[in-house]
Amino acid sequence: MADYVIVGAGAGGCVLADQLSKSGATVVLLEAGRPDRNPFAKIPAAFSKLFRTTHDWNYWTVPQSELHDRQLYWPRGKILGGSTSLNAMIYQRGHRHTFDSWAEAGNTGWGYGDLLPAFMQLEDQQRGPSDFHGVGGGLAVSDLQTVNPLSDAFVGATESMGFPRNDDFNDDTQEGFGVYQVTQRNGVRCSAATAFLKPAMTRDNLTVHTGAHVTKVVFRNGRAVGVDWTRGKDSHRVTASTEVILCGGAINSPQLLMLSGVGPAEHLASMGIAVLHDSPNVGQNLIDHVACGVIFTVNQPISLAHAESVKPVLEYLTKRTGHLSSNVGEAGGFVTLGDGPMPDMQYHVAPGVFLDHGFDRPDIDGITIGATLVDVKSRGEITLASADPMAHPLIDPRYLSENDDLGVLIEGCKLAREMAQEPALRRYIDGEYLPGPSVDSDATWEAHVRERTESLYHPVGTCAMGPEADAVVDPMLRVNGVEGLRVADASVMPTIVNANTQAISMVIGKRAADFLAGEATLTAHC
Repeated sequence: MADYVIVGAGAGGCVLADQLSKSGATVVLLEAGRPDRNPFAKIPAAFSKLFRTTHDWNYWTVPQSELHDRQLYWPRGKILGGSTSLNAMIYQRGHRHTFDSWAEAGNTGWGYGDLLPAFMQLEDQQRGPSDFHGVGGGLAVSDLQTVNPLSDAFVGATESMGFPRNDDFNDDTQEGFGVYQVTQRNGVRCSAATAFLKPAMTRDNLTVHTGAHVTKVVFRNGRAVGVDWTRGKDSHRVTASTEVILCGGAINSPQLLMLSGVGPAEHLASMGIAVLHDSPNVGQNLIDHVACGVIFTVNQPISLAHAESVKPVLEYLTKRTGHLSSNVGEAGGFVTLGDGPMPDMQYHVAPGVFLDHGFDRPDIDGITIGATLVDVKSRGEITLASADPMAHPLIDPRYLSENDDLGVLIEGCKLAREMAQEPALRRYIDGEYLPGPSVDSDATWEAHVRERTESLYHPVGTCAMGPEADAVVDPMLRVNGVEGLRVADASVMPTIVNANTQAISMVIGKRAADFLAGEATLTAHC
């Protein structure tokens, strides 16, 4: 028996395991994936080589009616560190308006002023401390070791268009363009496992099991008292004297709740699952960022197409610099194209051709300007395909089902083309590779967006918190309708942050630990 059982060693789970074990509590952490020993989990530019391997859940959506009925691939980390071990390492927190809107909706403790100290406490900022950044935390936040000339040229192009240069998207101003900071230390990925879990694993009161697929939360008289898990053909049960905390992410956490009898009663009954608590919003409110690339060929052999040639490999091995230290999405920024209170369009710019998640690798030098919709109106759902805990659930994000999303994404792609015409970048451009000059009207742009839009790998919202009784979790992340069970991952976000999601997912783990510490202190004084 442990004090706490944590399910999932991703962004939230790694932080939570560190914080709880540091307090002296006994903790068991169960991760379905393997240890993060694969070198591609360390070499920044190699992250897509983990896609569709044993380190990836390899999820796919159901056919998307607004995207020509395509099924979209969703890579999710099945490895210590979760998706922080195979993402593009961009350190973004999101606009303060998002967090303040959470608090205004009744989620006490989730305003920007509440969360900023947590961001800072987790961070080890290479540039040093400031009013918005901290040092001494586990998460290395650094400038890129090497910035590709194409990335610098892109930033110069946006400046000549009148957009402000932004060298820190996480201070008091998000708008503008610049080179992103990354979760790396000296050119090596700093995942949540590297930053928080590995140091914590030296403590005797933390036990980590990998290859441990949790199949069910065990309840006794309406209280979570442990979980069942399997490894190969062997079945196990681990019990928790205080709480079970789910940190499986926006897919696995709602799936596990439903498999355990907490979810929409009618849906569970149709799967033959006994209903413990009718929670109709479990699996609902699925939100994800989508991106559509505009790709140009360039006239010099300076792109990441050459990252695996002898010279860049030797440079990385000896200095941790050069092409292989790139996070691929090196530069970008934020603009407001609609009429909302914060930027709705983010750009992820790769000094290379990034097609089909990196699987399509044409032998050309290029630059990809990815227009990313980050203020998303469309909502989808996660539902069970069967009662088999090994079966993937059904993922239906209903991309672009709200027409505003389509319009903003089209305008974002058009603006990407304009950026490439500015002198700073145009001097490198040979031609437009995708979609090509034949796309020159609203109708042809729409067709391109529907055919080429892909996930940016940021699913959230499926166990959304709220003050109402029908919310999946309350503002302290406790699952409504049962006792002894909490969720602490990206699934609890009621709306999506308008930026990359790894930083806030780690902070969610930190907030869960803060809530638990507060409750433990209160109990001790009673």
